[in-house]
Amino acid sequence: MNLKAQYAMDVARDALWSNNAAAEERALFAEQLIGIVSHDLRNPLAAIKMASQLLGCRDLPPKQAQILGHITHAAERAQRLVADLLDFTLRQVGRSIAVSLKPVDLHALVGECLDELSLVFPEHTLTHLCVGQGHFIADSDRIHQLIGNLVTNAIAYGTAEGEVTVSSCFEDQVTIVVHNLGTPIPSELLDNVFEPMIRGSHDNAKLRSVGLGLFIVREIVRAHHGDIRVTSSIEGGTTFTATFPLPR
Repeated sequence: MNLKAQYAMDVARDALWSNNAAAEERALFAEQLIGIVSHDLRNPLAAIKMASQLLGCRDLPPKQAQILGHITHAAERAQRLVADLLDFTLRQVGRSIAVSLKPVDLHALVGECLDELSLVFPEHTLTHLCVGQGHFIADSDRIHQLIGNLVTNAIAYGTAEGEVTVSSCFEDQVTIVVHNLGTPIPSELLDNVFEPMIRGSHDNAKLRSVGLGLFIVREIVRAHHGDIRVTSSIEGGTTFTATFPLPR
């Protein structure tokens, strides 16, 4: 072997070693971040939410009750963000989103989710439309997370105090549809809207996020062997449609 070939092999080997070391370092950082998120953030947020709920059982003056409601809702929003960050970190190190599959009453689950979200967004009308009857096999917590992310996105980019419609359908497949009116998603963003850190612009500062919600939605759908698509126009508004196979 001549010197040039040997030198090229040495350079390639060193580059491979460097890349492997960098990958291991990123994985270690991700593991540490997961630990921080799991313990140092989730647990205090859960304690704040529990304490506010206990205080809410008391007969409080209207102003104090309103402030307490804001605390509860802020903790819930923070919990959703922490969950998204945790899932994103897991995906970055090659781990798929975990799901625990059981028979789920879709209409009831969507209704419960919208009841909770209506407390967080009292100025918006959240409408639930049901088509068909039945159960499907899913992780109820993950579907709850999916709906929460889609509705929050619809409110963030929809019309002020506008209506958000969520449809749950049993036909030849299971379908969850979230629709809102408002400024459409720019055509140049439609193809990449489910990628992390992709965001449109809007004026609702309190709903601004790090751009992970729709990425997490897509990963949840994929974990259920489903598909998700989006259409958006000035006339028709924005519609996210998630489809899942019926149980065999």
